[in-house]
Amino acid sequence: MDTIVHNKKELLKTLEKSLGIVTTACHAAGIARSTFYAYCKSDPEFKKQVDEVESVALDFVESQLFEQIRNNVPSSTIFYLKTKGKKRGYVERLELTPHTPPSCVMVVPAMQSMDDWEKHAVESQQRLLADSRGDQSSSPILR
Repeated sequence: MDTIVHNKKELLKTLEKSLGIVTTACHAAGIARSTFYAYCKSDPEFKKQVDEVESVALDFVESQLFEQIRNNVPSSTIFYLKTKGKKRGYVERLELTPHTPPSCVMVVPAMQSMDDWEKHAVESQQRLLADSRGDQSSSPILR
């Protein structure tokens, strides 16, 4: 049997056992993740089979969620309603009033890299600390 064909079959088998977790499946099959993704990119039939495994894994997780709902686990019921019950008004939102302190709301711009994100996080933290001490000169809202 061709090595690539064997690798793909082994990956599909281990992917199913790992419920679609690629890293676990690749480790069990002894195949690099980059190879897995190369197979997905170059072989539409393999990609279709991978997608089917992921769909089965999602079905399994959904069945576990419904089992928890049947067992009266409140957080599972809330999660389900927040994700599937939006059309019926089950949404979580933050309501801002004129009395809501500006430091409670943070608008995060799109970041190009982790360095950008870290720099933005540090700057935001410094502004929030300054605001909490009453140093309004650092507040972008009050400038």
